[in-house]
Amino acid sequence: MIKSFKSRSLKRFWEKSDAKRLPPEQVTRIEMILDALDTAVSPSDMDLPGLRFHSLSGDRKGQYTVTITGNWRIVFGWEGEDATHVEHTDYH
Repeated sequence: MIKSFKSRSLKRFWEKSDAKRLPPEQVTRIEMILDALDTAVSPSDMDLPGLRFHSLSGDRKGQYTVTITGNWRIVFGWEGEDATHVEHTDYH
């Protein structure tokens, strides 16, 4: 389950279906990723075809990422069975 968001635009989209602060071409894929993240019980549940799931290193050690498109990613942490600090970012 998604426990917390770091990105206000994702939180607004998840809670209110308000996508006005997200790139329109990414909304469908973001929705699919958030739905999968909400049902996941471990980070590895996000290792789905086409998402390029992997754990991060360096200053982002302990976080995981999946690809939206191009350089855009959903990055998240994990506590117990919950996704935390979910963010929408271009970290490259």
